[in-house]
Amino acid sequence: MSQVLVASNRGPVSFSLSEDGELTMRRGGGGLVSGLAAVTGAPRDPGPPRPAGTERAPTGGDAGVLWVCASLGEADRTAARRAPDGRLDLAGYETGGAAVRMLDIPAATFDRAYNGVANSTLWFVHHLLYDTPRSPHFDARSRRDWQSYEAYNAAFADALARDAAQGAKAAVQDYHLSLAPRMLRDRRPDLKIVHFSHTPWAPPEYFRLLPDDIGAQVLLGILGADHAGFLTERWASAFLDCCELLPGARVDRAARTVSCSGHTTRVGVHGLGVDGTALRRRAAEQDVVERARALREQVGDRQLIVRIDRTELSKNIVRGLAAYRELLVNHPELRGRVVHLAFAYPSRYDLPEYREYTEAVRRMAEQITDEFGTADWDPLILQVNDDYPRSLAAYGLADVLLVNPIRDGMNLVAKEGPVLSRHGCALVLSREAGAAAELSEDALMVNPYDVSQTAEALRQALLMPRARRAERCARLADAATALPPQRWFADQLAALD
Repeated sequence: MSQVLVASNRGPVSFSLSEDGELTMRRGGGGLVSGLAAVTGAPRDPGPPRPAGTERAPTGGDAGVLWVCASLGEADRTAARRAPDGRLDLAGYETGGAAVRMLDIPAATFDRAYNGVANSTLWFVHHLLYDTPRSPHFDARSRRDWQSYEAYNAAFADALARDAAQGAKAAVQDYHLSLAPRMLRDRRPDLKIVHFSHTPWAPPEYFRLLPDDIGAQVLLGILGADHAGFLTERWASAFLDCCELLPGARVDRAARTVSCSGHTTRVGVHGLGVDGTALRRRAAEQDVVERARALREQVGDRQLIVRIDRTELSKNIVRGLAAYRELLVNHPELRGRVVHLAFAYPSRYDLPEYREYTEAVRRMAEQITDEFGTADWDPLILQVNDDYPRSLAAYGLADVLLVNPIRDGMNLVAKEGPVLSRHGCALVLSREAGAAAELSEDALMVNPYDVSQTAEALRQALLMPRARRAERCARLADAATALPPQRWFADQLAALD
């Protein structure tokens, strides 16, 4: 196998820095890490980090993998500076079998690129989140942020171009790096490049909220790749729709290709599921078992509605809580018989919109507790700190799993829950989640903006006979594990051939 290069904002490892300056490394999670492990043949669970400065030979050769990522904070930057040219594997850190170059991008440049463009602009466009009477507002500051986004992408392109062997394959990941494929092709036309979008793709009428030149740069950047991948047919079609508006581009719907500036990009769909074996193995560990026992003691024999999300605007947590409140208002017979466990982990707290949304979640939760809580019944348990073992425990106990995003590229929560359910859970799922394309037949589908419909779907899920719920859950679990991360990543590389 030829050399494989991976580029993503977040890498396979991250660091924290103690008061005495000691660095501690932890392994990253997510589908990309799991998928890469399958390509490298490396173990999924890392051993303890080696002391910094204990050099070892780089992973490489004909089947070598190089992962280029950004330093996300000061601890990461410290680690990158202490490693030889940012190569964490050469500094003695166990990186799962891959060579890892962590880029020390200046903090101000990273902040403007990450928060000012990627998370405040591109994310908002693709998830249709703008309050258009008030935003977006593209001005001189936006242009400065865009220049940082260009510099951020150029840093990745430079690193990939420098480290790539002749004819290597480069897998560039997500909206943070929309410009990198074109930049990399300009630097290294011999490489085979795939870009994969983990988010939805905006329809052309919404994509055109972007300034004309910036929108064109985003499209042209991705079209620098040989293959552009998306999670669902819906998002791939929206990308083709936007490309049809690009001057000089020729879109062939039948072949699913876009030709522009003498280069042709093939567009493909690569669904992402979960690794059922690894997920069940992790859920069987003692920390998860202990948390499941504590949750069951807290909830008793009541039915349990579970949601697990970051307080991300697109996740629609406030409307989900409002639907639960309406359920209790309209069906008083359920009071005292059901508990809603809502994990809402703070996200992107650097952005004011996210801080305000997290507070809105807290206010709605307090309203429900104040209105319905009794001495012997807490109708809602809200947890705002990240506790992965407790999340896995909640999956196992759930009678109903609520996943109601405004818009989502895929949403792996909708797939993880059925896989870990012990007795079979009903899934209430937004039709705007990418997972709806695979799970809609056995889920209770809802319009994420319709609070009353969501409340009724929750009632139907709670009343569903246990045997029927188990049958549907089994089919959901089969669909969720049909496209594991290993296959998803391998398919992207295979598309380059």
